[in-house]
Amino acid sequence: MRTKNGYSRRGFIRGVGLGSSAIGSGILDKSALAAPPAGSVGPGPVPVTLRINGKVHQLQLEPRVTLLDALRDQLDITSPKRSCDRGNCGACTVLMGGKAVNACSILAIDAQDKDIQTVEALGTPAKPHALFVSFVKNDAVQCGFCTPGFALAAKAFLDRNPNPTEEQIQHAFGGNICRCGAYTPLRKAVMDAAKSMKGVRHA
Repeated sequence: MRTKNGYSRRGFIRGVGLGSSAIGSGILDKSALAAPPAGSVGPGPVPVTLRINGKVHQLQLEPRVTLLDALRDQLDITSPKRSCDRGNCGACTVLMGGKAVNACSILAIDAQDKDIQTVEALGTPAKPHALFVSFVKNDAVQCGFCTPGFALAAKAFLDRNPNPTEEQIQHAFGGNICRCGAYTPLRKAVMDAAKSMKGVRHA
């Protein structure tokens, strides 16, 4: 079938075949096609200092490495999850300077000298944070993939707004996606945590 511009599917396939034959016969240099342009190689690893959950880590990272990659691949801190890798789902949420941020959208080199917290900083199994107790009580964990991101986003939210309304909670987590669709129990968990945290300080 020929298009208005005079191209046809058969002609396109024939052209691809001729191009492949030219490479195979040596008319075109395959190495020239694969070789990157001169000067396209990026800088090598540089010293990066990250302060995670109160502990300082000295790393050697390429400047292009994200905070998420540094946490997961270099420090084996896997609670921040990789999902969309575009800063849209909230699965990689961490706290940086007390604010909820997407670790996949921040370069590790730009996170230097910042106080970074992952969900491991929120209490221990023996002394869990009120958010964890509330999440379990309201069955807000489901598969658990989004839970660390939701918990940290909730902490940042409650630190700013310790007496939220249901409407405020509903709008506060637009950047966090739950694969299981458990938004109702998640909102209830945040509200319960807000009530139980009144007058109680948590790290």
